Amino acid sequence: MTSTVVYLAILAVAAFYGVNVYNALVSLRNQYSNAFAQIDVQLQRRYELIPNLVEAAKAYLSHEKDTLSAVIAARNQAAGLEKALAGNAGNADAMAKFAQAEGVLNGALGRLLAVSESYPDLKADATIADLMEELKSTENRVGFARQAFNDAVMAYNIRREQFPDNVVAGLCAFHRASLLEIPNVEAREPVRIRMT
Repeated sequence: MTSTVVYLAILAVAAFYGVNVYNALVSLRNQYSNAFAQIDVQLQRRYELIPNLVEAAKAYLSHEKDTLSAVIAARNQAAGLEKALAGNAGNADAMAKFAQAEGVLNGALGRLLAVSESYPDLKADATIADLMEELKSTENRVGFARQAFNDAVMAYNIRREQFPDNVVAGLCAFHRASLLEIPNVEAREPVRIRMT
């Protein structure tokens, strides 16, 4: 009888521990999902600004149609992949595709901004200047939101991989989450916006 009580006590402690680990992992997974939702808010703002900037620049850059088209195409691809990822920030394959699309968009925006440097009238236009300032502000917000997301993913992954939590994580199918690392397909420098 004593061994049965000890066995049941050990089983109860193990079950209690398992439930606590499970709940902690659910909480951390929800935190990184929420952090991605914050990125989503800033990216939607960015995706709305880009067509306005391209439209305003068209009058000055009519002979740069390829550059303008590349920006819009890259924006549309990134926005479509971001929408698909928004509901499942833990999908590693979707995260990788999205990160690649964001890298292409950053490269296209970089080319647009480099071309715009050659046109003093474009840089002097108040609408363009306002849109560029909004884009610069949004890029900063995206960076901060991405950092918060990556911090939340790291906390989740650490907890998921620690022993003995990794046993519960494995049994309950808590998969590794992917960081959001945006490759710059053109260069490793961030998009720079100059107002002068």
